[in-house]
Amino acid sequence: MVDRPGLINPEIAAKYGVSLHTVTKSWGQHPHWPAPVGKRGRYKEYLARDVARFVRDHIERETVDLEPHRLYTAQQLEAAGIGIKAGTIRADLTRDRWPEPDDTADGVKRWAGATAMRALASRRGYRRSTS
Repeated sequence: MVDRPGLINPEIAAKYGVSLHTVTKSWGQHPHWPAPVGKRGRYKEYLARDVARFVRDHIERETVDLEPHRLYTAQQLEAAGIGIKAGTIRADLTRDRWPEPDDTADGVKRWAGATAMRALASRRGYRRSTS
């Protein structure tokens, strides 16, 4: 087997756990997507290191350090810079893709910072802060 320095779209999708459609239609249309270095079969080939750099710089986001015991509304989480809009949190909650609130006093949904950080760490595209 030949060890190739390049990756084609199906290999990129498998490596990063995303769909082929995401690689070709979303990432591939991004202005900072790397230039192809060749072609393999029907797919353009990209240097693996260039793809990794693109994902690190434009796709992955570090999780925000929230106060673990503080309660946050969806709007406050958005304002804290978690990278997700309050509306997305509410929509994901109805689709069971966001945890149930830790507090619902007075009809207001609030999540502990620790709960929100766990939810963010499990989402695709987030990596734990190294600091």
